[in-house]
Amino acid sequence: MSWTLEQLHGLLSGREGWQCKLEDDSLLITNAEGLEAYLAVAGEQIIVETLLFPATQVTDSTALNDTILRTHQLFPLTTVAISKINGDDYYIAFGSLAAGSKEESVQIEVETLFRNTEAFLDLYQDHLQGVTA
Repeated sequence: MSWTLEQLHGLLSGREGWQCKLEDDSLLITNAEGLEAYLAVAGEQIIVETLLFPATQVTDSTALNDTILRTHQLFPLTTVAISKINGDDYYIAFGSLAAGSKEESVQIEVETLFRNTEAFLDLYQDHLQGVTA
């Protein structure tokens, strides 16, 4: 069985501390800390992603990219990438799993993305303009 957005909405909206809203072709999930993640079903995959920060906020992209590549293995199930959104580059965090994954696997993927996003923002803050520890 492959998940539909409506089924995923039903599954994830029952999670304490999460709010879910269907938006166009995706599901917006907001956790208790206010982080937002977008989930979409694309063919045989479920993809969940969140914005980290705009590339224009990065003081030295070479140094940040080096840090990301050297620390990537510390963050299971989540990858950092650069994505163009409305013509601007953003650093994003994302995870993916098979569209037929078990309920528990879907929940773990979203939980892990939220947890890793907080860690990314903390770890990379020294590379961002106007952000202090």
